[in-house]
Amino acid sequence: MANICDLNDKKPDIKYPIFWEYKVILDSKDDINLIVKNIVGDREHKVEFSNFSKDKKYASYSVNVFVLGDEERLEIFSALKHSAKYVL
Repeated sequence: MANICDLNDKKPDIKYPIFWEYKVILDSKDDINLIVKNIVGDREHKVEFSNFSKDKKYASYSVNVFVLGDEERLEIFSALKHSAKYVL
């Protein structure tokens, strides 16, 4: 699947270090704070509830993590994908 950066043959110009925001959707019964803590460890982070799905089966959160570079940002994204239904 192509994204806008692939189509323009450009990588996004991200200035590190930065607080990177991930949108995370998971089962509402899952403990987001425990999941995030296990992934980011002692890195500075903030978890904020966003919304429930219509049937309250899923919950969405904004997860902001202080990252130092591309590799770290992508590692966190990958780890979140293994625990969540969706990560944006």
